[in-house]
Amino acid sequence: MFGNFLKRLTAPAPAPLDDTDARLALGALLVRVAKSDEHYDGLEAAKIDQLLSRRYGLNSAQADELREQCEALEFEAPDTVRFTRAIRKVVDLEDRIGVIEDLWAVVLADGVRDADENTLLRLVANLLGVTDMQSAKARHRMQADLE
Repeated sequence: MFGNFLKRLTAPAPAPLDDTDARLALGALLVRVAKSDEHYDGLEAAKIDQLLSRRYGLNSAQADELREQCEALEFEAPDTVRFTRAIRKVVDLEDRIGVIEDLWAVVLADGVRDADENTLLRLVANLLGVTDMQSAKARHRMQADLE
């Protein structure tokens, strides 16, 4: 279903993503992080819906539909390293920091920071070109939102 999209995304010199493709790629990354602790539940899915809705101005039905597409893409996407590096090539730094904030929001959605989630988030941040300090600040902002 997403074969051509993934081929374009992982090409040696990918073209910038259009809005639809960017939504799918970033949403799939949110799903991948949510699944990293092998416990993907309704809280995390709802958080992803909320984040997609806020980021892209979607109503709840549109966000739910987009998340379902992102779940399917995440299943077909290549390994996290290639997938995340591909996203880095086509998304500017400011937006990548925003993605890290969203990823932390998903990790924190169930109230538990699992070691696997921490490890994956550190890897993803690095692959996206976001420093540990920038990621830590993003995590603190998301934790403050929960308080």
